[in-house]
Amino acid sequence: MRGLHIKNARLLDARGERMGELYLSDGRIGLNPAAFEQEIDAQGMVLMPALIDLHCHLRDPGLTYKEDLQSGMRAALKGGYGTLCAMANTAPVISTPALVEANHEKAQKLRLCTLIQAAAAGMELKDETPTDWAALSKATKLLSNDGQTIFSDGFMKRLLAASAEYGFLISTHCQPERRIIARDLSLLKEAGGRLHIGHISHRESLERIRAAKAEGLAFSCEVTPHHIFGFGCDYRVNPPLRERADVQALIQGIKDGVIDCLSTDHAPHSPGDKEAGMAGISNIEYALQVFLEVFYQNAIPLTVLSRMASLRPAGLLGLNKGLIEEGYDADLVLLDPDSPGTIRAGEMVSRSHNTPFDGRAVRGRILCTIVEGEVRYDARH
Repeated sequence: MRGLHIKNARLLDARGERMGELYLSDGRIGLNPAAFEQEIDAQGMVLMPALIDLHCHLRDPGLTYKEDLQSGMRAALKGGYGTLCAMANTAPVISTPALVEANHEKAQKLRLCTLIQAAAAGMELKDETPTDWAALSKATKLLSNDGQTIFSDGFMKRLLAASAEYGFLISTHCQPERRIIARDLSLLKEAGGRLHIGHISHRESLERIRAAKAEGLAFSCEVTPHHIFGFGCDYRVNPPLRERADVQALIQGIKDGVIDCLSTDHAPHSPGDKEAGMAGISNIEYALQVFLEVFYQNAIPLTVLSRMASLRPAGLLGLNKGLIEEGYDADLVLLDPDSPGTIRAGEMVSRSHNTPFDGRAVRGRILCTIVEGEVRYDARH
């Protein structure tokens, strides 16, 4: 693999920032001079770990008229993402190791983003017949019925116990949000396990999570760009866009460290799907710009953004990513964090352009995205 030298960069990750240079070779970060065939002059721009999305929908296989691995990953690279966790609500539902591995192989051939294909916790995303949790845990790090709520207390309790036994992470879909979050936290106290609460949106959910963490309960949660950027809007997403008070509470939860991760819940649909009332937003290529805008407006350091969008997800998934340190995977994004930007639906490279934020001002410009030491998106020229 070709070596890459990056000089004059503002190196930034969850632990701080400094001016410096990096040498990338064999897909890893090095800090000492090495042979290289390509050089990038960062010209003082920010170089930070590429983002890791714990929650997105790539619709592949079976629903590729909405999105496929290639279009979704190209959109993700444009947005600064290097690793994607794709949900299992495809056609067929990703419910076996063979289906997981088929998508992993397809992604490897594309050589765009790293894919972690989530598997369904229940057959057909229902909470009646479990999938083979032991076998799936050897193929993927993530199980989720996202798109459907696990209503059965017994099923959820067994799933939590299995996550502790086999080591996979459970990503939940909570609807009604506050009741299911309260139920899952109660079951977690009894059964233990590896619980990750998906796309929280309500201030009462945040307070429930805050209280549980204060009691010492170990779990994680995420918030999406649209739930800290939009409010009072009837554009259909699950969970819905709330009110200004909820947005303010979620931002405070970011400041306080109560919310662990920033995820997109990128959910592409065709125009016909949206007209028929399907819930979802396409946002992976401008999510980082939304985060930059919200963090700037609320005086939250970029080191916090890097922790929530890179280091913490890497830790939950057991990945060697998320820091600019020697030996870490060379997944990086070069960006101008202060450049003004605008969300333009017509310029999106995702197959789907469903967003209520067309024309909204955001912040930052992604200059290039590097995955496995290779430049896979480049907007510098």
